[in-house]
Amino acid sequence: QVQLVESGGGLVQAGGSLRLSCAASGSIFSIKRMGWYCQAPGKQRELVATISSGGSTNYADSVKGRFTISRDSAKNTVYLQMNSLKSEDTAVYYCNARSLEQLQWYDYWGQGTQVAVSS
Repeated sequence: QVQLVESGGGLVQAGGSLRLSCAASGSIFSIKRMGWYCQAPGKQRELVATISSGGSTNYADSVKGRFTISRDSAKNTVYLQMNSLKSEDTAVYYCNARSLEQLQWYDYWGQGTQVAVSS
C-alpha cells in the first residue's frame, strides 16, 4: 500500500504562484507514476500533470507553460509548481500514485489540498 500526504495549498491572487508537495510512503518501490488531479465544485476530477518513474511528464493543455511537475526521489516527494495562476485554477488538488503490485494496478489518492485563486 501507498500513503500520500499533500501540502502547499492556499489562497493566492491571480497571477501568483503556489507549490504543492506530495510525500509518498509505504510500498513506494511499486509506484510507476505519480500525478496531480484537480476537482472544482460541481465538476469531475481531472488530470493536471503526471510524472512517470522514468521521468516522463504529461500536462493538461490548460496548464502547459504555467505548471511544472517534478520529483525528489530521495525524499519520495512530488511537487507541482503552479505559476501565473488563474481564477479557473481554483479547485481541490489531489495527489495520485499509480502502482503495480503483484501484476495488478492500484490507484492511491491523497486527502486533497485546496487552491483558491482570487481575481
